[in-house]
Amino acid sequence: MENIAFMEKVGTYQSSLRSYAIHFTQNAEDANDLIQETLYKALKYSNLYQDGTNLKAWLFTILRNTFINNYRRNIKKRSLIHTSDDIHSSQLLKSSMRNEGEKTFLVNDIFKALNKLEPAYRVPFMRFFEGYKYYEIADELNIPIGTVKTRIHVARKVLKKALKMYTDTNQLPAY
Repeated sequence: MENIAFMEKVGTYQSSLRSYAIHFTQNAEDANDLIQETLYKALKYSNLYQDGTNLKAWLFTILRNTFINNYRRNIKKRSLIHTSDDIHSSQLLKSSMRNEGEKTFLVNDIFKALNKLEPAYRVPFMRFFEGYKYYEIADELNIPIGTVKTRIHVARKVLKKALKMYTDTNQLPAY
């Protein structure tokens, strides 16, 4: 479908999208941002839309998934940024017991485990680890998103198994 015609069709659902976005965000400005991001994704992936299917449901799914992903991303950011001026003795003890030698062994074991992975699993896993989204990895490797997710899942399982010795004895350093 041509982009202009597609966006005209999408435009007919803009008021419905706005109501749906406000339901999630509870804020008009955030809803506008969410709609804008939804329309951007709809245009970007318009080639994936199949004529004859429910366009409104497709747009609502994009909006809902975008909201959920943004929400999860914000929760992670908030949980990672935890500053405290108080240093407890338990934190000092943990940091004083670790040294560079342990880190070197851990890093070497991680790289060995990664290198044992087949390239079909290692490449998607590393791209995901580097921060790429599933759809970006799928586009780059020219494979379906489901295949990307499966390969990343399998790679995680293999790495967990290969590095099990660190979890069994609680030797993983707290970095």
